[in-house]
Amino acid sequence: MADLIKTDLHFRIGHVLFLDIVAYSNLLITEQHDHVEKLNELVRGCHCFQHAEETDELLCLPAGDGMALVFSGTVEAAVDCALEIGRELTQHPELRVRMGIHSGPISLITDVNDRSNVAGAGINVAQRVMSRGDAGHILLSRHVAEDLEQYPRWRDCLHDLGECEVKHGQKLGIVNCYTAEAGNPETPLKLQHPARVSASDRSRWRARFVSLILGAILLALAASFFWGPGVHPERDKSIAVLPFESLSDDKQNAYFAGGIQDDVLTNLTKIGDLRVISRTSVMQYRGRPSNVREIGEALGVGAVLEGSVRREGNRVRVSVQLIDTKTDEHIWADEYERELTDVFAIQSELALQIASALQSKLSVGEQASLRRAPTKSGEAYLIYLQARDRALHAQPDEAIELLEKAIQLDPTFALAFAHLSYVQNSLYQANGDPALLEKAGAAAHEALRLQPNLPEAHFALAYNYYRGSHDYSSALRELAIAQAGLPNEADIYLVIGSIERRQGKWSESIEELKKATLLNPIDPTLWANLGTSYQAVHDFSLAAKAFDRGIATSPDFFMNHWLRAQLEIEHKGDLAPAEQLMTRIAGWPDSGGQVTYARVQLKLLQRSYDDALEILRKSELDWLSAWRPPTPVPRALLLGLTHRLRNEPERARADFEEACQIMEQAVQENPTDASRHALLGEAYAGLGRKEDALREGKRAVALLPESKDALDGPGMTLALARIHTMLGDKDEALALLEHLLATPGSVSVYHLRIDPEWDALRTDPRFESMTVSAPRKKPEPER
Repeated sequence: MADLIKTDLHFRIGHVLFLDIVAYSNLLITEQHDHVEKLNELVRGCHCFQHAEETDELLCLPAGDGMALVFSGTVEAAVDCALEIGRELTQHPELRVRMGIHSGPISLITDVNDRSNVAGAGINVAQRVMSRGDAGHILLSRHVAEDLEQYPRWRDCLHDLGECEVKHGQKLGIVNCYTAEAGNPETPLKLQHPARVSASDRSRWRARFVSLILGAILLALAASFFWGPGVHPERDKSIAVLPFESLSDDKQNAYFAGGIQDDVLTNLTKIGDLRVISRTSVMQYRGRPSNVREIGEALGVGAVLEGSVRREGNRVRVSVQLIDTKTDEHIWADEYERELTDVFAIQSELALQIASALQSKLSVGEQASLRRAPTKSGEAYLIYLQARDRALHAQPDEAIELLEKAIQLDPTFALAFAHLSYVQNSLYQANGDPALLEKAGAAAHEALRLQPNLPEAHFALAYNYYRGSHDYSSALRELAIAQAGLPNEADIYLVIGSIERRQGKWSESIEELKKATLLNPIDPTLWANLGTSYQAVHDFSLAAKAFDRGIATSPDFFMNHWLRAQLEIEHKGDLAPAEQLMTRIAGWPDSGGQVTYARVQLKLLQRSYDDALEILRKSELDWLSAWRPPTPVPRALLLGLTHRLRNEPERARADFEEACQIMEQAVQENPTDASRHALLGEAYAGLGRKEDALREGKRAVALLPESKDALDGPGMTLALARIHTMLGDKDEALALLEHLLATPGSVSVYHLRIDPEWDALRTDPRFESMTVSAPRKKPEPER
């Protein structure tokens, strides 16, 4: 068990239940020892303890007069265990035990006596939570309570006790957990308000209070003199730049106001002493009346910048106001009017003024970066702004054309080259044209030749390494340079996190993705990525929380709804949430066929083959997109697989032949895309072309092995297992599935049980053995 936990805890959160005996009164040493032994026996006799130990999801270590139980499954397992222990303790009043629970990073270590031990914030915080309690208390960190609150069964058990100060001045939210059978409903003594003081003490405190007030007044006067009116020391250094209003008579100039706002925001992202919310999260407020307090709470910022832009010919007027989100008061406001060619000076001055108002420190390099104009051509800059507007509105071809035009007007426009590279890289990701990848690399290198320290160019080159050659070490090197120049750019953290999880560095990846969500909290794709990473390491409670957050911030983003429903399938084999989702989304737009693909997948799991065929026949799309794999699936292949499951070989053959033609063309267009080879292999397998099918399946694994890509690599291995199954190669398929069940982010026991594509393996005892490590759910009868 310890070896498994050691491997697990390197890349996941531990759910720690810390418990000890509060006091011994006047017991003899032998009696004290008996109590510790009795507690140890009681805990080990609990069903929750035994179940977690049997499933290799528990590490138990002695700690003083108690123990630390580290659960590697879900946080609910830790709390269930605490409540079961609490119920047992009611039969042993002589054992005065308190408990504390926290979820946090854990690492397995070897102590000086060469014994296994655990360390990390998860252990430390759980112990501090426990230390606040009295006998009978089951205390949770607020972090744990927030994870539990999403489930109705826990809500009546949780009672907030507020914050308390623990070690090193750290503030810690504490929640009391109790039921009618377990726990202590009383407020812990350490968290109760102090008793009344005497009259003389009150007099002394009154004098001290007056002294403090006078000191505060003098400090405020000094601050007003030193910092200026309307600015206070220690101001929150976080800001959201709201969409600027266009006051130009010519509505064609709306892009110009957006471009100015975007450039101001980009300038602010270069200041490491600020936290700046990304553009994606602030754009939802375009055209809406702003309630700065609500915006501040939603985005987690202390200030917002509002502004308007008027352009008349070559004259530009920019009006801005910086507002405190907590008080709704103006911190600072100003108005600028300049020639178009001097608009960069406005943006630089704005950034410097905002940094000063928020008391942010700027390095010499940051100041120089803010003052540098990207181009001397006003015409090239206007075209560049139009290009960025097209890119943001999913018009990459027009954006590329405009960027190339801006570069023709100013061949030294390094920033335009950098954005051209980024758009070309993104378009390559969508259509897989290798020529775009080559052009993107050339544009990034040209940007760096013109301006070697341009962070946007380093980011574009990193993206090219990442998406094209999968050269992760080179990509991370470039990203480190880009991050130093753009410390508030959420996309940089996203790409770093995406690379690290492909390298199998799951815990590091999760931390980077969490930083991205902090800077861009309303981007649903970030929550989808974070939830996917949590799910891969089987931290299902945090995965659910991430998907739910994505749904709450962007209800119209379908993929988070589907990923949340899929989580219940992978974690519990429960189809009900997916079924409920499909009843809610009737009439939803089907971007790229995602909704259709999800509906078909559900019908196949339900074994409702006629319904699946009807959905596919009604679809007008030839390709259907999914979250994974990244390559869309041809509709003809799904028709063939469904007819095959329905035992209609002739119809299936016709569909597979069409799918072969489609995928052969797709592979020819991009022979380095592993997913295309995998899909072609499945089409060949449907036709019984064994040699061709295995060649393509193995080619997919060779192009994207798990050792090179821990995220999508297992998907290629799974595709090869599927091909072997279709061809009747049970031994090879079972060997691959056994490997995948122990691989993060691949396939779950529950999915294997209910997915009909594995029906050919069900009678094999080895398959049965693989799928018995969790309670079985009776499969639905074929319909």
